Amino acid sequence: MQYKSCQAAFSIESHVVQIRSQTCSASQEVKLRQSLPLRAEMAQKGDQLDRKTISCSICLDLLKDPVTIPCGHSYCMSCIKTHWYGEDQRKIYSCPQCRKTFTTKPVLVKNTMLADLVEQLKKTGLQAAPADHCYAGPEDVACDVCTGRKLRAFKSCLTCPASYCENHLQPHYDAVPLKKHKLVDPTKKLQENICSLHDEVMKIFCRSDQQSICYLCSVEDHKGHDTVSAAAERTERQRELEVSRLKIQQRIQDREKDVKLLQQEVEAVSRSADKTVEDSEKIFTELIRLLQKRSSDVKQQIRSQQETEVSRVEELQEKLQQEITELKRKDTELKQLSHTEDHIQFLHNYPSVSQLSEPTDSSSINIHPLRYFEDVTAAVSELRDKLQDILRGEWTNISVTEPEIDVLPSEPQPKTRAEFLNYSCEITLDPNTAYTHLLLSEGNRKVEAINQKQSYTSHPDRFTDYWQVLSRESLTGRCYWEVERKGREVRIAVAYKNISRAGWSDECVFGGPHSSRVGVYLDHRAGILSFYSVSETMTLLHRVQTTFTQPLYAGLYLFSGVIAELCKLK
Repeated sequence: MQYKSCQAAFSIESHVVQIRSQTCSASQEVKLRQSLPLRAEMAQKGDQLDRKTISCSICLDLLKDPVTIPCGHSYCMSCIKTHWYGEDQRKIYSCPQCRKTFTTKPVLVKNTMLADLVEQLKKTGLQAAPADHCYAGPEDVACDVCTGRKLRAFKSCLTCPASYCENHLQPHYDAVPLKKHKLVDPTKKLQENICSLHDEVMKIFCRSDQQSICYLCSVEDHKGHDTVSAAAERTERQRELEVSRLKIQQRIQDREKDVKLLQQEVEAVSRSADKTVEDSEKIFTELIRLLQKRSSDVKQQIRSQQETEVSRVEELQEKLQQEITELKRKDTELKQLSHTEDHIQFLHNYPSVSQLSEPTDSSSINIHPLRYFEDVTAAVSELRDKLQDILRGEWTNISVTEPEIDVLPSEPQPKTRAEFLNYSCEITLDPNTAYTHLLLSEGNRKVEAINQKQSYTSHPDRFTDYWQVLSRESLTGRCYWEVERKGREVRIAVAYKNISRAGWSDECVFGGPHSSRVGVYLDHRAGILSFYSVSETMTLLHRVQTTFTQPLYAGLYLFSGVIAELCKLK
């Protein structure tokens, strides 16, 4: 009956708390409440002893089908079997508590006496020990009242301040003075609510110093300051928080709408692309079919012409063959006539034998096989050239252009120099691009055009004809930089990395505005490039609005004797 006596003792002590808390100070009340559960714990020691005796050290629960192994320790039958299952391969079995080993696996027999004891204690009110997952781990908040192995805290009290498991929290639900305490989810930061100077709970907020203080602080170091209760300050800040949340939620809704619009744009682009691919395939199929038809027609025309020409040649060939046969026959007759000895007979037959038929006209015989079809070949070649010209020159008219998707609102462009300086970037010059008569210094931020050739190593990125140099850094997003010159002229520009490096064509040379100090502003996404003359005011020299498809690089073009420097902007 130890369990019931324990509960009774705890109930009496809780009642004492109700009486004493009405007359004690806040700090005394805290100490009193923290000490009372220890007394109840003493009444439970006998109960805890029984629990340990009949609990399995593996599962930490009451023994189920208890068995006792040769070393004398008892376990649940299923627990020790599971433990030994992992040791079957080594053929050495150990006790989880004393680590004694057995070379032969012990036979497990239910300990009926221990099993009866467990059942009897259950009937008298003994409950199972807390499951292992109820104990506080390294990352958990532990109950401040539990002794030994502490249970995980269920709530933390900001008034006490202390953390309690479910059992030790019960007085806060039963005792009237404790019901007014502020309970929160378990936290390890309770000590932050205690004043380090006076060891009192901080319930006041000093608006003058923007910090939490206790009552004693408010009448000493913070006397005369603008102070309110922490609850009142929380209420005020809570209102501001709600306003901020409303703004955030509105922005979330706006951005979700934007995301939805972008998704619709993606779907529209995909549908349009699919439709265009389908239509293009049909058109190209028709074009291929048309070319195949024209190819078939040309082939038919060639074969028809071939047949005509072959027929004509064969007809002429047959006539010539007949003529040859006739001539051979005539030659035989003349030969026979030439051997006739009778002069009168010779003269009589000669007129008829000597007469020859008209020869076949062979003037059309002229062996040039390619002549018959060279016109066709020329026509097909001309068609091929025209198609190539169309594909090469006119292809830009049907090339796919990237649609502009600008659902999100663009940020305003800077207007004053101070606003431009918000986008200032550190730029250095790339020695690998510098013309051989350009001398770099000041950490590659300064360049001078001189007559003496520099000993630069050979590099494919180097300008070989114009006195030019590019920046090492690529430029995207929003960028601003300034260039100051000394001398007659410096051309300031931006270029893609693939700009030509050799030759005297316009594809190689930089162009740009002239001023003693020039500011360059780039908004890569918006496609804006602006040049300003920088003095007391910003004077726009030139602006370009386009679409940039690659990262850009700052460029300088110097004339002999000129110095240019990339300014350090603060």
